[in-house]
Amino acid sequence: MSGGRTHVKTGEPRGLVARVVLAAPGSGCGKTTAATGLIAALRRAGHRVAPFKVGPDYIDPGYHSIAAGRPGRNLDPVLVGEELIAPLFAHGSADADIAVIEGVMGLFDGKSGTPSFGSTAHVAKLLDAPVVLVVDARGQGRSLAALLHGFRGFDAEVRLAGVLLNNVGSPHHEQVLRDACDEVGLDVVGCLPRRQQLDVPSRHLGLVTAVEHGAAALDAVAAMGDLIAESVDLDAVVRLARSAPRRGAAPWKSTVDDPVTGRPVVAVAGGRAFTFGYAEHLELLRAAGAEVVSFDPLRDERLPDGTAGLLLPGGFPEQHAAELSANSLLRKEVAALAASGKPVHAECGGLLYLARSLDGLPMCGVLDAEAEMTSRLTLGYRDAVTATDSPVGGTGERRTGHEFHRTRITPGAGDQPAWFWRDREGRPVREGFVLNRVHASYLHTHPAAAPESVRRFVERCVM
Repeated sequence: MSGGRTHVKTGEPRGLVARVVLAAPGSGCGKTTAATGLIAALRRAGHRVAPFKVGPDYIDPGYHSIAAGRPGRNLDPVLVGEELIAPLFAHGSADADIAVIEGVMGLFDGKSGTPSFGSTAHVAKLLDAPVVLVVDARGQGRSLAALLHGFRGFDAEVRLAGVLLNNVGSPHHEQVLRDACDEVGLDVVGCLPRRQQLDVPSRHLGLVTAVEHGAAALDAVAAMGDLIAESVDLDAVVRLARSAPRRGAAPWKSTVDDPVTGRPVVAVAGGRAFTFGYAEHLELLRAAGAEVVSFDPLRDERLPDGTAGLLLPGGFPEQHAAELSANSLLRKEVAALAASGKPVHAECGGLLYLARSLDGLPMCGVLDAEAEMTSRLTLGYRDAVTATDSPVGGTGERRTGHEFHRTRITPGAGDQPAWFWRDREGRPVREGFVLNRVHASYLHTHPAAAPESVRRFVERCVM
């Protein structure tokens, strides 16, 4: 969430750790393979690696977490504001000696309607971080020099410091590409050969999440680490990362003014169906006084003992609709909890779970609405205003959120909607549902931008 940034808790300033950004000319160049493999290879080499992803992506950080052995985190100036990027980075890289930041889309691609706000380049500048460009070299020859020349000169404040060549076809092809990089004075830190076995299964919103992919995700991450260790000069990458200025930044602190007493239990859905969330959300819930207890709606037939509030994050419930529907005991418990007036906060996938049905299969029935898969992708940032007083915000508060789904819920809003915003044509939009103390919406928001909303939710758990 990007509105209401009235207080940002920070600690004592300290120097930012060594850091490097992996960017690309566009999507599909191999950033995720390169970043995940680099994180794994550096960890094997004895480094304590902090992984980050630019933008609102929830899937890549899951693979980063496996590779690093610590939470993958997001850096998104659109959702949290520029002023929080360095503090969140310092918080997420505490006790690490190097950070790897995977970019989003192309290097300069940001929020629609802005030059490059929220782009990988924007984050690299905010962190004074050198950039390694991951280039898909299929079909590339000397023209690579022109591409690199353009990217390096496009914004003088972005330090393009090296190139990682992906999908190199042969030793001769590699030499042609290295010569092209020499022409523009950019070092090649590694060359990845064409390999098909590293492909991670994808679906309608990108990669299959690491939790869903299970043991195969562990194997894929290990293979990515092997590939990077064999094909990339890790010492060169570390030198680039250490060339970043050691400027100070006060780390963000997951603290909340006047925590709630009584340690109310906040149940948080997880497992394979609900994987989209930010690590800072759980940290803020605990800081606000909650006892956070995870449960898996695919397996657990009851909510955690003493549940006083429920958080249903996003994910892919549409891929697990039959299993979710079959767990009728839990569905009834969720419906009873909502009817009792206890606070419920549901985002995207959580919204679908609260509907009457999903693709014709019974869900919790908290909302008088039907959900279904569609062929249409809904994607983008939304500058929203809270439409109805709820457990997560008062009427009229401004937030910035993000939509990312191929489902539709009918109706799209309740009698008391969660949000108002305007679409690209300026037309008013009513979205989401507020019912009793249920707040359900497609909109994903970042609680670090408005920690008071988390404190408000925990407070409602004891009221």
